[in-house]
Amino acid sequence: MARLSDAFLDDLLARTDIVEVIGARVEIKRAGREYSGRCPFHDERSPSFTVSPTKQFYHCFGCGAHGTAIKFLMEYDRMEFLDAVEELAKRAGIEVPRDAVRRDSSEDSAPLYAALDAAARFFAGQLQTSDVARAYLDRRGVDVATRERFTLGYAPDGWEGLKSALGSDAQRLSVLDRVGLLSKNDAGRVYDKFRARVMFPIHDRRGRVIAFGGRVLEKEDGPKYLNSPETPLFHKGRELYGLWQVRQAHSKIPQLVVVEGYMDVVSLFQFGVDTAVATLGTATTPDHAELLFRNAPDVYFCFDGDRAGRSAAWRALE
Repeated sequence: MARLSDAFLDDLLARTDIVEVIGARVEIKRAGREYSGRCPFHDERSPSFTVSPTKQFYHCFGCGAHGTAIKFLMEYDRMEFLDAVEELAKRAGIEVPRDAVRRDSSEDSAPLYAALDAAARFFAGQLQTSDVARAYLDRRGVDVATRERFTLGYAPDGWEGLKSALGSDAQRLSVLDRVGLLSKNDAGRVYDKFRARVMFPIHDRRGRVIAFGGRVLEKEDGPKYLNSPETPLFHKGRELYGLWQVRQAHSKIPQLVVVEGYMDVVSLFQFGVDTAVATLGTATTPDHAELLFRNAPDVYFCFDGDRAGRSAAWRALE
């Protein structure tokens, strides 16, 4: 990655309201010329965390945490340096220099994000032409506004719908394979991983599509839910479905309600509970727990009332 100039970083921080950035995530109150609150980086009863709007930094007198808005996003939201810079630049309405394009250690991630975004748009377009998929969502009570909010889509029935639309050459097929959108049988035939399923794009904390979940329309058409495999961009034990939508709905998230599946999240949003997230069909991991409590002060587990759901809820608490 090219090094960003000190002049650019200084200008970015000068245009950033650190109180607004931190105040959207941590409860802080004015105390004279500064703001104070309980430190988000260690447990404490008395506030020792201060934010200075004039000096544009935060400091904790308890644990020593200290830095700029960039450092705060890196520590609190667990962002990479360039992700934090781009987040603040977007808020400030300025562009990051083009020569500061991030590259992963093994590959450029930009084509992967582009392929997933194109797939999401393909699935959304297919939903508009599929009477059976729209009828299923109608039966589940999901209105058009909620479908658009979650960018719901449909993977058409057939072996090569997505592959034919997006995989026009070997390089593009390779990208589709790396992001988990293709499968291969024992004979070496490559085909669409998701077929005849309502599609739920999974977004990262910056709103980029990083994976998908797909639900069958009929019970006999295979596993009820099918998730993207682990990829360079997606690790399901670290992600929460719906968190991006929750963060768009709240400047400060009051609480999070953890449910079992994609449709649970969508249905709750539909009826006004816009703080619901799901753990992508996997057990609640330590990374999930950290992500939950980093985003909200209170977390409620609302799994299904059957034995499996109650057991999963208790395991999450453990």
